[in-house]
Amino acid sequence: MINKTMSIGEIIQIFPDSVEIMMGRGLHCVGCHVASWESLEEGCRGHGMSDEVIDSIVKEINDKLEASK
Repeated sequence: MINKTMSIGEIIQIFPDSVEIMMGRGLHCVGCHVASWESLEEGCRGHGMSDEVIDSIVKEINDKLEASK
């Protein structure tokens, strides 16, 4: 399971398909150099996303991660 405090880079390492989800939600920093240390929450906040949107991204990634097992 991933959470919003994990770095974007760590999330991508655990579940590479999360890139598609993040890009689809407008979080294009997945290829940026800050992705290795910036948390998912920090990246989302930098793009003006609300708590609800951040939580929905985490849920979507976790749902797809779980379904892929």
